[in-house]
Amino acid sequence: MLEPQSRPQPPDAEPAINHGGWQWAVAAGWVGLIWYTVVVAVCMLGYFQLWHFYLRKPRKSSSASASNAPHVTAIRPVKGLEPHLYECLASTFRQDYPHDKLTVCFCVSSRSDPAYPILQKLVSDFSRFDARLYVEDDDPLLQPGHVPAYDLGPNPKIRNMSRAYREAKGDIVWIIDCNAWVGRGVCGRMVDKLCGTGADSTKRYKFVHHLPVAVDMTGTAGLREEQEALLEAHTNRNDSRDSSETAMVMDHGAGMLATGGGRLEELFLSSSHAKMYTAINTVLIAPCIVGKSNMFRRSHLDYLTAPSPADPHRRNAGIDYFSDNICEDHLIGDLLWRKQVRGEKEQGERWGKHALVFGDLAFQPVANMSVQAYVARRVRWLRVRKFTVVLATLVEPGTESILCSCYGAWGVTTALAQYLGDQGHAIAEALSTWTAFWGFFCLSIVTWILIDWTVYIMLHSGKTVELDEDTPSFARPPQGVTRRPFRAWFTAWLGREMLAFPIWLWAVYGGVTVIWRDRQFRVGLDMKVREIGGDSLAVKESSSSRSSSSSSKARRD
Repeated sequence: MLEPQSRPQPPDAEPAINHGGWQWAVAAGWVGLIWYTVVVAVCMLGYFQLWHFYLRKPRKSSSASASNAPHVTAIRPVKGLEPHLYECLASTFRQDYPHDKLTVCFCVSSRSDPAYPILQKLVSDFSRFDARLYVEDDDPLLQPGHVPAYDLGPNPKIRNMSRAYREAKGDIVWIIDCNAWVGRGVCGRMVDKLCGTGADSTKRYKFVHHLPVAVDMTGTAGLREEQEALLEAHTNRNDSRDSSETAMVMDHGAGMLATGGGRLEELFLSSSHAKMYTAINTVLIAPCIVGKSNMFRRSHLDYLTAPSPADPHRRNAGIDYFSDNICEDHLIGDLLWRKQVRGEKEQGERWGKHALVFGDLAFQPVANMSVQAYVARRVRWLRVRKFTVVLATLVEPGTESILCSCYGAWGVTTALAQYLGDQGHAIAEALSTWTAFWGFFCLSIVTWILIDWTVYIMLHSGKTVELDEDTPSFARPPQGVTRRPFRAWFTAWLGREMLAFPIWLWAVYGGVTVIWRDRQFRVGLDMKVREIGGDSLAVKESSSSRSSSSSSKARRD
């Protein structure tokens, strides 16, 4: 690039590489060029893996038809009314897995939660299954009069699931969010991968998970009908709800800022995130987990989280260990990644750390998500991650298209240009101009757009989904070539890319508080959270006081 002169110079003036005083720029250029090359290589690895695994239906599970299939307990924590909530939760019952080897646990904080009647209906509709409905308010361990008092942390999701985990049947636990839908063969293939019984692997793993994909359903006819039915059912149970809250959920005529967050979420999970998530889980250099759909063994987690006899605030082993944290899914995976389980330590067994179940997707329908809600969601995730994976969080902006392309353009027009000049190549002088900088930048951005566009088309093609009469519209192939026309997709892509750096900057340097499930927490350097505005050890009381004002709202997190 150009060295500042004592008088104005035209943009394509004498190249900076001829000035010894600018060698720092050349050194920075090499760093930028190497970084750009590494990021592009990682993205291309993820890109090719996506093309390899997500254009055809996965193989049928061997565990699905095995008489000795292990028992699986599916735990589904629920909070509020989610789009297509019934279909998402019902997908657990519709698995091609022996019914007598599958227990489904729904977990909710209180009976006043608007999702409670939906859970009751599911238990009734699938009465031939082993289905259980757990209410946090009824957990005997969390009652005020329990002796000794049980010191469970403020994480509302852990508090919901605690009893279901304690009473889980069998060793294998499958934690799947309430807003995730999965195809029929997913449970069996997860068990195959976890236990090493699949056709493509004999290696056993400690933790397996899925690639998530979001689908914005704002304004669709099916969603409107479902919302009307759900809201009517909830209103019949509690007629005193403020009608403005119902209007908030049913407002389909809101502007882009009020509903555009769903498109941003859909775009993010089907482009940048999908490439990186797939690539990192291919090379397995570090744990990379989102948490929509995870499976592991209770025996492994209990062994690693067994309380010390000297601990005055002893908690049950397992997920209760993480009740002081928000990112419990990441921390569970991280612990199983870093620590040896009993079989590894005492018997010398060989276990794989993590495995992404390639080919299967965890679909998340979203609707009426505002841009503010999308930003808050990303800020929450980054603020938690900056204390758990510091280095990865700090360099994250450099993996985004705009900043990464700037790094590459700087490297080409300084370091590479000087190297070629030293080798006597005439092109070096042309490469060291602003024209070359912006030319490389634009070429990189256009290539990035084309790659992300094809990734989006592929992940939303529905080619990996085992279709049947119960497959909801958001998991089916689009009626046209793509789910969104290019113009609509590009608008969301550009908005997401432009927001990426400001969101990161605010998340990392703008504070340590996060809002999750209508509650505010402060994240500490010890990665633990403290609830703001109340005693974190008395969450039960504070959540009860809020139930009359916030539980009827559709989730925005």
